[in-house]
Amino acid sequence: MIRRLALATLLLPGAVAAQQATSVGTGEFRVLDKVTGQLAELSLAVGETGSVGTLQVRMNDCRVPTDNPTGDAYAELDVTDRDDPTPVFSGWMIASAPALNAMDHPRYDVWVMSCGS
Repeated sequence: MIRRLALATLLLPGAVAAQQATSVGTGEFRVLDKVTGQLAELSLAVGETGSVGTLQVRMNDCRVPTDNPTGDAYAELDVTDRDDPTPVFSGWMIASAPALNAMDHPRYDVWVMSCGS
């Protein structure tokens, strides 16, 4: 029994293959102002910066699975607040798991909704 469990543990990681992703031209984002409850939509091209309130959101890349272009979106973002030069967020956000790499800001939340061409 223990041998079978050990063998299964060794073989399972090899069964999971890395998913190929394709960069696309635009990304759709939703921004929540936690003070007012207002939602804003941002549509950004790769390399473009958009503003909502005091936030500046720059999208560096937006990717989708090559096999499933309507699948999960992954966006690389740099988020700054014009009142503070320290970046609020810099990294990848995943549409299906926004809490996995969440932005920590007292007023705003940002989510990736989708990526498209």
